[in-house]
Amino acid sequence: MEIFGSTFDDSVFLEARERVCESLSSYNAKVCDPQWFCENSCLHNEDSLEKQKVFKFRGDLAVRQGNYQKALEAYSSCLQLTSDNNLTIRRDVLEGMARCCTKLGQRNEALDLASSLSKEVSNTCHLTSLLLLKVSIYHHFGLVRPKMSCLQQLCTLLPFNPWYWFSLGQMCLQLLDSNTATEPVGGETEENQEELSEEQIWLQACVSLIRTRLLLRSLQQQQSSFVLQRSQKVLQVTEEALQRLNPAEPTLQTLSEVMSEDLIPEKMREDYQDGESLASVCLPNFRERWWDKVLLTGVLRDPSATGGVLVLQT
Repeated sequence: MEIFGSTFDDSVFLEARERVCESLSSYNAKVCDPQWFCENSCLHNEDSLEKQKVFKFRGDLAVRQGNYQKALEAYSSCLQLTSDNNLTIRRDVLEGMARCCTKLGQRNEALDLASSLSKEVSNTCHLTSLLLLKVSIYHHFGLVRPKMSCLQQLCTLLPFNPWYWFSLGQMCLQLLDSNTATEPVGGETEENQEELSEEQIWLQACVSLIRTRLLLRSLQQQQSSFVLQRSQKVLQVTEEALQRLNPAEPTLQTLSEVMSEDLIPEKMREDYQDGESLASVCLPNFRERWWDKVLLTGVLRDPSATGGVLVLQT
């Protein structure tokens, strides 16, 4: 009777076959001089792909140098050479052109380019990039309400990102300070954008900042170094803003409970993974996901109170 593993296969003791070493053909790496794409001779190449690279690199360099008109011209030339099925380069170039137009004060052109990008959105990463681009355009031209609408969409798409909630809270504070209703221009309208009363803006500021505080406190357990320092700094600013808004303690408690209902560690890791197809994501608007839930608590503003104190409706 043989014990399992006590015998060896004879092949273990056979001599290894001699390996035949085939000589490899020599390879010479291509060496490029710094800013080689700036030479006019690069455009003499008949290969359209090489010309596309040249214009793309020229545009990127011009942006770094702050020459946005030159960058816009280079990107435009690159786009003309880019095939329709090369979506990665097209998106990169269109976004670069939109940012250049923004810097040059060409509002309508920047919004048109952003609109072109929206037609090619196919996953959550694309949508996030598009919304951030719109936020930068609206911020540059002082369009507060459409910028706030984009931030609301970001908070719904990525609900566990404290920076979007913080930015939304800051936008609400800006609206309260200005007491104006800046409308989108140039034909650009954002979905779910609506007129909000001063009381609603006040309440949305409280909700956004409370959500920011909850998320930052939760994430600090996993942070260190400069990341932790940044979170602590933003958390301090958030606390000061909430003190300025001065919600009553019962209201603060109620809103904190509502905005923390989904803060479950397992859900925070799995909710809306980057790059997920939009076809598989059921994305409600901000009102459906957050605002209606807040209003159901019966929180109303007491017009007779000072300092923006809220009371609970009974």
